[in-house]
Amino acid sequence: MHVLSSSEQRGAAAGRPTLLQVADLSRRFGSIQALDRVSLDVAAGEVHGLCGHNGAGKSTLVKSLTGLVRPDSGSMVLAGESCDWSGPRDAQSAGIALVDQELSIIPELTVAENLFLGDIRSPFVSRRRARRTVARRLLEGVGLGDVPPDRPARELTVGERQLVEIARALHREAKLLILDEPTATLSKPEIERVFEAVAEVAAQGRAVIFISHRLDEVLSICDRVTVMRDGAVVGTHGVAELDRARLITLILGEQGRAELSELRREAGPRDVVATVRGLVPRPAGQPVDLVVRSGEVIGLAGQIGSGSEDVLAALGGIEPGSVGDVTVAGSRVVLGSPQTVSRSGVAYVSGDRKGFGLFHERSIAENLVATRLAGLGRTGVISQKVLVEEGRKLAKVVGVDVERVDDRVSDLSGGNQQKVFIGRCLHREGTRLLLLDEPTRGVDIGGRAEIHQLIRDFADEGGAVVFASTELDELFDLADLIVTMFEGRIVSTARREEATPGALLAELTTGEAVAAGGGR
Repeated sequence: MHVLSSSEQRGAAAGRPTLLQVADLSRRFGSIQALDRVSLDVAAGEVHGLCGHNGAGKSTLVKSLTGLVRPDSGSMVLAGESCDWSGPRDAQSAGIALVDQELSIIPELTVAENLFLGDIRSPFVSRRRARRTVARRLLEGVGLGDVPPDRPARELTVGERQLVEIARALHREAKLLILDEPTATLSKPEIERVFEAVAEVAAQGRAVIFISHRLDEVLSICDRVTVMRDGAVVGTHGVAELDRARLITLILGEQGRAELSELRREAGPRDVVATVRGLVPRPAGQPVDLVVRSGEVIGLAGQIGSGSEDVLAALGGIEPGSVGDVTVAGSRVVLGSPQTVSRSGVAYVSGDRKGFGLFHERSIAENLVATRLAGLGRTGVISQKVLVEEGRKLAKVVGVDVERVDDRVSDLSGGNQQKVFIGRCLHREGTRLLLLDEPTRGVDIGGRAEIHQLIRDFADEGGAVVFASTELDELFDLADLIVTMFEGRIVSTARREEATPGALLAELTTGEAVAAGGGR
């Protein structure tokens, strides 16, 4: 006789039949036990949160559910059918759809073409008019009714691309929709659209697994939350049993929670490292002024489209139309060229590690040393031994397992990939200014603390940091100075201790200064 687990009892008590049942799922990769007898259930009509730190096993569980990985042991049952799949196509046929945190939108295709991409039900030849009608309905369902289906996807914002991904998954009418960090790149109005779409899926009797490091969102949208740590399930709880502090403790453990509370430090800004005067990132932009000092971390606060990402891209040399007077370490920087900017002592980390950052099919070591190849081989030839040795040094700095530097970087969790992305800019001779766009997008709270420590260490060693973030928690955790932006202009400038979350949120949504501070 099968005995119901406590989580099954909660699902049954809510009057919902179990849609997905995972029992004693295990998977090992070499010496790493990625899943250790994982069991959980998801009820029909439920939004089920999945939380855990980097390496907790979330990614391997999702890959098992979507047919990308075959478990070593255990079972998965979806709607009464065993999930013994040979690949992703079987999982899609069975009714599982995944919206991954790494966007798969193809920029050169139209929005409509992206919506139907990979749908095994779509005929090889289909009527264009009929597909346009369906595409419009799907776009309206995620709040993109004003986006023409024939528009090239490259013209969409990152947030709009994320919503197209969700619309594509909804079109497949999956029984189980898995959303992996679905709001990490979205503005507040776009997040509300996602939440509306998720609620509609649940109302139809389907189920959603919602994976996010934004714990407030997890607690607001989910019915229950399963927490994983070190490949195992710590527990499944109804959201009524949880608050943010309790959830953090479950994710990190008591010791991890204590270590997290010790990470704050007081910055000691010293000499001026960089000055920015009259920077206009784009022809239609507004001028921006900044002064960045040694030992200082400046946070650019803004929603998607606020212009903060454009400021970083311009300073990083990847906006060719940028104009302005920028100096680093007393020398003028020529904008519009990533190579010239890099030689001036500036390191830029894009907010899109997939499209503009990592070489996913190359090794961890190769990714870590990618920006310092000239210093490793004077004749233009770099030995594998030198590359691996340098890679191991940097892996140790950023907290990635040095024994894995020969593995593909795509085998790492999202948080460890982000550490590699940032790590290639660290301990590089001559780097004075570090620019980071959404440095912890899609990273759980434990990995986020580790990345924040790397950034603080860089500042403590005399560097200067400017980062952009859409998350209030990150701004108050990391920044010494918070610069609020709205529609391409600076609204206010305030020391962290002078700002308040309420005032900052008001500025982000209205564009009117209300916070204390201002000026430099």
